Amino acid sequence: MSPLILASASASRAAMLRAAGVAFRASPADLDEARLMEDLQARGATTAEIAVRLAAQKAMAVSRQEPGALVLGGDTVVMFQGDLIGKCPDMAGVEALLRRLSGKGHVLVSGAALARDGKVLWSHASPVRLTMRVLSDAFLADYLAAEGDALLSTVGCHRFEGRGAQPFQTAEGDYFSVLGLPLLPGLAVPSRGGIEMS
Repeated sequence: MSPLILASASASRAAMLRAAGVAFRASPADLDEARLMEDLQARGATTAEIAVRLAAQKAMAVSRQEPGALVLGGDTVVMFQGDLIGKCPDMAGVEALLRRLSGKGHVLVSGAALARDGKVLWSHASPVRLTMRVLSDAFLADYLAAEGDALLSTVGCHRFEGRGAQPFQTAEGDYFSVLGLPLLPGLAVPSRGGIEMS
């Protein structure tokens, strides 16, 4: 059986699959995610629907280029006070966003979809409620210096790996989804053409 294709450039998603013993290769989808997200919002899609739809679009796009292959798409969206939060273009934006999130809760939803030959076989959304502790100026300065440009590649400008957990007070939901992929539901669907262990 040919290995799964991961339609994502996410190092975190790749690390999760490797750690779970899933054979795969990465082939990131080339999509205008910002435009797709705007379109979905304009149609009144929920946060979960947006996460799943983006994941499905990635999986379908790559699966059309890889006939017969099973393709996994993943996407994560963050909702804070009614706004979808994306990636920040620079460290000043990261700092401003983390100051907004300080001491407050937000919802992170990771979506996943499996597709073959341009058709979605399975999809799942996993919401997580995250609450940040109040971040002091000293902590924030140290955190930004330590995490650096890695925060520019993450939705919501935070990573839960390593020091990335320090800003948080609580996390209610699936740990793997915080990292960017609802892994356990995906591993549970091999009978329907899902992820195979190597």
